[in-house]
Amino acid sequence: MIPRISRDWATPLTVGSFLLLTVTGVLMFFHLDSGLNKLAHEWLSWVLLAAVGLHVASNWVAFRRHLNQRRGRWLIGAGALVLALSFLPASVFGTGSSEPPFVAPARLLAQVPLPVLAQVAASAGLSEDDLRARLTEAGLPATGDDSITARVGADGRRQVQVLARLLAPADAPTR
Repeated sequence: MIPRISRDWATPLTVGSFLLLTVTGVLMFFHLDSGLNKLAHEWLSWVLLAAVGLHVASNWVAFRRHLNQRRGRWLIGAGALVLALSFLPASVFGTGSSEPPFVAPARLLAQVPLPVLAQVAASAGLSEDDLRARLTEAGLPATGDDSITARVGADGRRQVQVLARLLAPADAPTR
């Protein structure tokens, strides 16, 4: 026999975790998140997943009734279809790149020769020698005027990591 799951705590847990994810999701959408919003959104979504599972289990008879009705099947099917479509590249829908907006400028900065990058770094109080020293610290010795892309390859994530390390303000610690 399956133990009975109490609606007295399954429903409030579902509502509470839904409220948390809704608020943090909206804040992230409008780029207003701060502190631990993103971390809470990502990790506590597991609580919502468990809560919904418990809520469905505690309301199994009503859930089955929805599955037996045409409207319920259509709505659940529509949700499944939107989920499936979300795995397609954004370009399929004509919305352009699905990359974050900082990727294109970072890719361009990673492709310029080191002396040109040094001109940009000067606005952060860094010289070309500072960049060369930071490259050496990062295990990417600067022996010529080649670009970050020439040193780390086409991996955009790695390029951004190196650029962040190189272009950190002079008084900021480099990790």
